[in-house]
Amino acid sequence: MPLDLAPRARVDALNTTLKHHAAADVLRRAFEAAPNLALVSSFGAESVALLHLAATVRRDVQVIFIDTMLLFPETLSYQREVARKLGLRRVKIVRADTADEDPDDTLHLRDPDACCTLRKTRVLARALDGFDGWITGRKRFQSGTRSELPAFELEEATGRLKVNPLAHWSSADVQDYMTENALPRHPLVARGYASIGCAPCTSPVKDGEDARAGRWRGQAKEECGIHFKDGKMVRTGTTT
Repeated sequence: MPLDLAPRARVDALNTTLKHHAAADVLRRAFEAAPNLALVSSFGAESVALLHLAATVRRDVQVIFIDTMLLFPETLSYQREVARKLGLRRVKIVRADTADEDPDDTLHLRDPDACCTLRKTRVLARALDGFDGWITGRKRFQSGTRSELPAFELEEATGRLKVNPLAHWSSADVQDYMTENALPRHPLVARGYASIGCAPCTSPVKDGEDARAGRWRGQAKEECGIHFKDGKMVRTGTTT
């Protein structure tokens, strides 16, 4: 790919070239296009699949884990288990300073968007400073806001490359990959949690519901705010 292409054109070319390629090919090309990439992982219900795949492509991949300090205890234990099992040597755990804005941990009750901004969005922005791009585990099947998700995106606000190597994977693809590679499961999955975030804002999913139906149940909100499209924060039902 010509190096003199504008960033948007380079992203479009990557999507065209790798439209029908496997996730591992997407990751390899991503590291070629932007060697200084970080993988941002929630260590949630399906995170281990991408973590394992990335580690096979680049053993020393930099992983960023946002500890919101409202996570399930099971998630914190699972993070340590997965890192140990996969041999992830570069896991950076980042946290917000909530003393001034949420000293009693109740902001999520009053303003969940503000809570996500405090505990996730701003924390991630600082953690990604200096990186050329980042890798996410987002998939098209997860919600309506992700139905046309490409493998490569350009963050207009930062100029960073955003890579979604599993964009085309179905839930069955993820489960098959985890089974074939004998990967450990998040303990809350067996209790009906299909998508796992902060404990106060996550509930089990019923049969037939969208995989992310248990996130911010009853609210006009589908995203935590760390994902952007055309430089704007993705928040269904709210202004940006």
